Amino acid sequence: MRMNCKSAFLLLSLSLSAGYSYSQVAGDEDKDMFNQAKARDERAIEAAKNGWWTASMKNHEERIQWWRDAKFGMFIHWGLYSIPEGEWKGKIVDGYAEHLMRKEKISRAAYLDLAHQFNPLKFNAEEWIMDAKKAGMNYFIVTAKHHDGFAMFDSKVSDFDVIDQTPFKRDPMAELAAAAKKHGMKFGFYYSHAFDWEDPNAPGNDWEYKNPGGDQLIGGANWFDNHPEWLPKAQKYVNEKAIPQIKELINTYHPDILWFDTPHKLPFSENLRILQAIRETDPNIVVNGRLARSATGNFGDYLNTGDRPAEFRTVAGDWEAIPTTNESYGYSKHDHSHKPASFFIRLLANASSRGGNLLMNIGPKGDGSFDQKDQRILDSIGPWLHKNSVSIFGTQRSGLPIPAWGVSTQKDRQVYLHVFEWPKDGKLLLAGLKTDVKLAYLLNDPAKKKLGVKRLSPVDLSISVPEQSPDAVDAVVVLELNAPLAVDTLRLLADKDLTNRLLSFDAALHGKGFGFGDGKTNRYFVDGLKEKGQYFSWDVKTLAPARYKVLVKYLGGVDPKGTYRIQLGAMNQEMPAFVQKSGVVTQEIGQVSLSKGQCQLKLSAENAHGMELMKLLEVQLIPIAL
Repeated sequence: MRMNCKSAFLLLSLSLSAGYSYSQVAGDEDKDMFNQAKARDERAIEAAKNGWWTASMKNHEERIQWWRDAKFGMFIHWGLYSIPEGEWKGKIVDGYAEHLMRKEKISRAAYLDLAHQFNPLKFNAEEWIMDAKKAGMNYFIVTAKHHDGFAMFDSKVSDFDVIDQTPFKRDPMAELAAAAKKHGMKFGFYYSHAFDWEDPNAPGNDWEYKNPGGDQLIGGANWFDNHPEWLPKAQKYVNEKAIPQIKELINTYHPDILWFDTPHKLPFSENLRILQAIRETDPNIVVNGRLARSATGNFGDYLNTGDRPAEFRTVAGDWEAIPTTNESYGYSKHDHSHKPASFFIRLLANASSRGGNLLMNIGPKGDGSFDQKDQRILDSIGPWLHKNSVSIFGTQRSGLPIPAWGVSTQKDRQVYLHVFEWPKDGKLLLAGLKTDVKLAYLLNDPAKKKLGVKRLSPVDLSISVPEQSPDAVDAVVVLELNAPLAVDTLRLLADKDLTNRLLSFDAALHGKGFGFGDGKTNRYFVDGLKEKGQYFSWDVKTLAPARYKVLVKYLGGVDPKGTYRIQLGAMNQEMPAFVQKSGVVTQEIGQVSLSKGQCQLKLSAENAHGMELMKLLEVQLIPIAL
């Protein structure tokens, strides 16, 4: 039965805060990493779907099962760029340290001087693999060749490699592959197939070779469509370096997974050709979603989020996020923005609750050692994950609505409640569970002392928990069910102590033209709010009368006269959409009192002129004592 929320509304003041900070450099990454499908690409897509690709997907489920089970992996960005440590000729180079060659327009000859210095005597492949294993990770991916074009393995295709050009004279990829096999770790490579700044035929280097695909946008972003006469040059690179080196990696090291990036630098037809070569060489290798994807679909084995996400969208299918410990993937001694281990523990739980994997990056130093700050993060994640592994590994995406206190995962007849914010009154409220609970207990209680469970309604429960949280980062409560899980998806608002964050990523979108941010801190937005009739909605409920302060957080749009409308119960308020070039706008809308029942929160374009009103991040409902 649908119940209406009755409310009283009090308009309050407006506040702005400039909390948005983004330290990356333009050009380090692109918003949309996929090609636009032109006629050439459409022919390649048709051939793939009618032939080799469809055949290759017949064993997709078998191929990807180990990856689904793995959940948590180690990503390593390590190469010649690790030697300068984010600095060049006395100058600090901001952003991604692995993009040093591009940012400083370093010639191939000058970059070779770095190779002649590369002698990482502290590198120990077994220690790297064991560090990952101790942290609870189950797969390991390392940069065999990044955008600089330098092969960190013994390549017979090119002499621009670690054996021919460095005093190290060892193959670190071979050593890592052997250590991974020894310790039961799934293993694979990152290979930059589209960018290659040392090869005169490849996209990317516009400072020495005047090639397309670089920062100067020679020929445009879609240079291969604007100048098809340039394409044979890039195809020569694909034929003579990219595909042969990828086959070298497959045939020499037998990886379980290959990881690619920046597919938009090549036409989609070339990306498909590379994927076809992989499938023909070894049909059992898992391939990530950044090799061959376009507006028509993804031809890899799973999807990828944007770089360095802090929030996730719930999407269908298999997906993976790639956070890094600070803001750079390669090592920079100047980047001290390391997140606490708690950030990654909660991120892993959140990813698992939405059916995704976490591939966490570390950039080792040029000498082959890990920075102490990175090591501390790994050493802190491991103990939590080993104690709570059953709540992550082997679990499925949760069917329960998102709670204010954390996230949940599930497995068969077990539900795992990951409580980030412990209830102050000892009553943990859980919405949406129709199935009866046979037993509730704290996962890390050796005695499995039974927690009291009280059913508040056919779909809502109250669980009695200790006054103090057993784990301030993520305390896990286990529910053993009497029958298979049955759920109701209506979201419950906390009515005290906890802030209800209704993310735009979790909203129902009404209208056309919306797009999504990449999920980074303060970039987990939905954009495209331009026309009257477009709106966001969240269906929610309360279990008792409650009062809330309402805040809206967004990045400023471009419409100086634009307004939007917030509706929740009796609240029906038009607000100005502020134009703000940087920072997060936080608008305090007012207070609203809700009675027990179901209602809908709606944010809509009101006074719109075809220009973006805002990039919406979230609406917050903060309980106020009645």
